[in-house]
Amino acid sequence: MITFILAVVVLIVGYIIYGAFVDRVFGADENNPTPACTMNDGVDYVPMDWKKNFLIQLLNIAGLGPIFGAIAGALWGPVAFIWIVIGGIFAGAVHDYLAGMLSMRNNGASVPTIVGKYLGSGMKKFVNFFSVLLLILVGTVFMTGPAGLLESLTPGFLTKNVWLGIILVYYIVATIVPIDKVIGRVYPVFGGLLILMAVGIIGGIFVKGYSIPELTLSNMHPGGLPIWPLMFITIACGAISGFHCTQSPMMARCTKNEKLGRRIFYGAMIVESLIALIWAAAAMAFFNGTEGLYQVLQNGNPALVVHKVSIGLLGAVGGTLAVLGVIVLPITSGDTSFRSARLTIAEVFNSSQKEFTNRLKIAIPLFTVGFILSQMDFSILWRYFSWSNQTLAMIMLWAGAVYLRNNARLHWVATVPATFMTAVSITYIFQAPEGFGLDTAISYPVGIVAAIITLGYFLFKTGSKAKVEAKMQEM
Repeated sequence: MITFILAVVVLIVGYIIYGAFVDRVFGADENNPTPACTMNDGVDYVPMDWKKNFLIQLLNIAGLGPIFGAIAGALWGPVAFIWIVIGGIFAGAVHDYLAGMLSMRNNGASVPTIVGKYLGSGMKKFVNFFSVLLLILVGTVFMTGPAGLLESLTPGFLTKNVWLGIILVYYIVATIVPIDKVIGRVYPVFGGLLILMAVGIIGGIFVKGYSIPELTLSNMHPGGLPIWPLMFITIACGAISGFHCTQSPMMARCTKNEKLGRRIFYGAMIVESLIALIWAAAAMAFFNGTEGLYQVLQNGNPALVVHKVSIGLLGAVGGTLAVLGVIVLPITSGDTSFRSARLTIAEVFNSSQKEFTNRLKIAIPLFTVGFILSQMDFSILWRYFSWSNQTLAMIMLWAGAVYLRNNARLHWVATVPATFMTAVSITYIFQAPEGFGLDTAISYPVGIVAAIITLGYFLFKTGSKAKVEAKMQEM
């Protein structure tokens, strides 16, 4: 219990102290006009209250990741708490904040445009494809997961494919209508439900006397899977997620003042880390350690764990409400995934999204691809989603690092997590079965060397540019 409580305290203190530090480093300025005010189009650029933006941002980023990822990550034991806390404060929240603030500084631009500006046109082309692929994967994963949970609540009545169809109809509506008509009205209510659900789960753990394991650095995974880099990929959204940088621009287009960025972007990530922490702790405690949790996961995906924990801790009524809260999470991230994909594709083809037919032309093919992918095995989809997720986070952090160094800011707040995530992503793709499947004796040094080379290239390239600019100013 002590480890869990300390982890909660550190996350909160991290927001107060390090969040404020990052805000000062970036140089948020309340006098800078934001695109919500200068480009208001009544569809995607709409000024909204910061509290509403915060709740929408939280729901946008908090899909299945902080729950399903945390449950799967709990198999490694309490060491998962360390990555959730450290990753959330120093990597994930910084990543989300930079994505949102750089979007605001660039007229609400999406990730490929931001990356292209700071990392070059070649990387922009790659991220255009990569981010749309990730968004479709996210939207698909976040259709499949809740459909399975809903099927468990309606056995013999509504099948998974029926629920997929219902969710798909909602996705289409939420993707093409103005952001303040559905998302802006419904999400704040769902945000409250999300927070209440998490409080209810951890309250049940304490009230019913379950024991949350204390911290140990040993690997407790019953399957013997290594901590590095698998745990860092598995616990995706709870610590850092590239998916978030595709979502932050949506709220960047709706934020009235740059000084609100820390609350909306950095703050939402910290809350998501708290949710991940709660579910990792609940999964370990409810099943009496990693062995019991492993047995349940062997017989089903994390949705089964969510169902068992919720009903076991909160009873039939409270448990059903908790499960509904978990269902809300992916649905309210899936729809904004497809919305972000629509906006990204629109930027590529310079297609105005004010016209309804233009939105529909992009949305329909996206949903068609998403429905086809939803018929794939969930575990395979999740693995590809997790790796592409962390790889995009790495790219976004490097873009933020370039911006900070080019503007004579303390770039290390982005450079350090960018280097770390480079090592994670490269090591994983060389080691994982869905990657090159190489032995750790090869994948480990390859990942570390790749991270060092990338860091060296960044310091050389940005340092050279700074020297050239300094000489030009002297002339």
